[in-house]
Amino acid sequence: MAEPSYADVKKLSFERAIEELETIVKRLEDGKVPLEESVAIYERGEALKRRCDELLRHAEARVDKITTDSNGKVTGTEPLDVE
Repeated sequence: MAEPSYADVKKLSFERAIEELETIVKRLEDGKVPLEESVAIYERGEALKRRCDELLRHAEARVDKITTDSNGKVTGTEPLDVE
C-alpha cells in the first residue's frame, strides 16, 4: 500500500526522524489526542520508525566494512555493497 502523504519521511535524516517520532510518542502517551488524529499520527510514527531502522541498518553496514589490524587500528575500508 503506497503512502503518498509520507513521501517526505524518505528524505528525513535519522536525527530529524527520531525527533519527530519522539514527539509522536509523547503525544500518544499523553492521551489527549482525538482518536482519528491518534490513528493518523501512529501511522506516521510507523513510517518514521521504518526510516530510522533503514538508516541504522545502512550505518551498521558501513561500520562493518571498516577494516582494522591486529591492534585494532583502522587500516581502511572495504567497498560497501549498497542494495
